[in-house]
Amino acid sequence: MKIAGKIMKSILIGVAALIALIIIGVILLVIFAGYKNENYWKFASPKGAIEEKYTALGEYEVSSVQFDVGDDVCKTYSVWYPKELESGTKTYPLVLMVNGTGAKASASSAGFRHLASWGFIVVGNEDENTRTGASAATTLDYMLALNEDSQSVFYGHIDTENIGIAGHSQGGVGAINAVTQHENGNKYKAICAQSTTSSAVAYALNLLDGELGGGWNCDTATLSIPAFMVAGTGNADAGNVEENRLELAEGETQGICPLWWLRACYDAMPDSVPTVIGRLVGKDHGDIPHSADGYMTAWFMYWLQGDEEAGKAFFGENAEIKTNENWQDVTVNIPQ
Repeated sequence: MKIAGKIMKSILIGVAALIALIIIGVILLVIFAGYKNENYWKFASPKGAIEEKYTALGEYEVSSVQFDVGDDVCKTYSVWYPKELESGTKTYPLVLMVNGTGAKASASSAGFRHLASWGFIVVGNEDENTRTGASAATTLDYMLALNEDSQSVFYGHIDTENIGIAGHSQGGVGAINAVTQHENGNKYKAICAQSTTSSAVAYALNLLDGELGGGWNCDTATLSIPAFMVAGTGNADAGNVEENRLELAEGETQGICPLWWLRACYDAMPDSVPTVIGRLVGKDHGDIPHSADGYMTAWFMYWLQGDEEAGKAFFGENAEIKTNENWQDVTVNIPQ
């Protein structure tokens, strides 16, 4: 009996030790996942020299501030910016980030910090249903008011001639609508729309009642500013239907941002507007904000800061994105 008791005790100790190791392992995995998300650029795999440069952090030390405004939609404005702004007189381009469905700026600090490190003021809000562009318009007005407020850290520091906007998924729709459907939309100089919800998916969502119903349409034909539109080749973004078709056979799925939709957006853009579309190889819907970040940063560096090196990613005979193994289905319009 004593021997049996010792054996049982040893087994219990071993099981307890195993459970403890599993718990520790899970904790370490959670910690690592958090670290990886907050430092995603360290784990990226850029293939081109320009993509590699702008995927990394920029040279600016950054700070952040939050403004609780008591608005039921925007709630809080989160702003990341170059720290030197607090003591200098320089102005900086502004980029407004539009949330995807269920996303919030307060949970996207890594992307904000990355872009701010390249010399941008970056702002977002807490709106989780951004498609109409209304909360983006409100956010832009708020930031422009801070630029005129002598008591604000941003007083006189926003370069109002160089304002960009970016959005992912529903936020892609919202970014386009912020530019085309709102009075202050003419203040934007460049846009990056990522995995923008397709017209086929928008049609289905517009039929729904309740919170998700209505307002999902956007029209790139009315855009008049340089546009960079991206998506992924993974199933959620690409689907397996190669045309705008609402009636689907068994096993067919319309992607959130399939290739036919990217091309339709491109074709609708005025010929006078610089436009680039492309898909990230092997990346799916949720991967796009981090995976496209290097070229999004380069896009805004070129259009909002006049960085000619960044522009070589998209334009010219040897445009990097055209031969970059990370990208496919790239199409570029350079107005003559």
